[in-house]
Amino acid sequence: MTTPRDRLIVALDVQDATTARAMVDRLAGHVGMFKVGTQIFTAAGPDFVREVIARGEKVFLDLKFHDIPNTVAGAVSSAGQLGVSLVDVHALGGKDMMEAAVGALPATGIRLIAITILTSHEEETLGTIGVSGSVADSVRRLAVLSREAGADGVVASPQEVALVREACGPDFLIVTPGIRPVGSSRGDQSRTATPAAAVAAGADYIVVGRPILEATDPAAAADAIVRELTGR
Repeated sequence: MTTPRDRLIVALDVQDATTARAMVDRLAGHVGMFKVGTQIFTAAGPDFVREVIARGEKVFLDLKFHDIPNTVAGAVSSAGQLGVSLVDVHALGGKDMMEAAVGALPATGIRLIAITILTSHEEETLGTIGVSGSVADSVRRLAVLSREAGADGVVASPQEVALVREACGPDFLIVTPGIRPVGSSRGDQSRTATPAAAVAAGADYIVVGRPILEATDPAAAADAIVRELTGR
């Protein structure tokens, strides 16, 4: 059974492995999973992922693969061999690419999710890259495409969680970044919500970075978010 703590993924968006290890030390037992994104993966590589998993922690490998189907299939296969719990691709890569990624994963419970529209985007910025229509319509369309391709779920901002849940059903995984506890700065995120609001809308997991990483006491900040999710 998923607990409120299990729902909390902390983004290890830091510059080096030493800093990341220290954060894992401080947060182990307080959060459900750690997200390894492009910044720390570029700095520390797959060995750091193996290290975190060897400690008994779960990893969401957030490298947003987006390439031709064969290349993405190879990358996802390598991610599966690392033993991560979640790995993502860009839904904008298309159905064939996502199907290839799904087919590349071993039957070990590793779940593939697809990025819909980045939380930094708004209608105006989507237009500049040739994506017409509203953010909501684009997210819905890409979520349905991801489900049809066999993906386990998607990454979607808090503002689109409810529409994805409605379009894709109760068993479709929704991972939600852009989480900002009350009083936190939005930073470069355009579409945000509080932890409780995101989960109430239907998110399975929430991803939190700076509000925890930059806190004086990261473990206490994580615990506060978990308490919010429990309604206490």
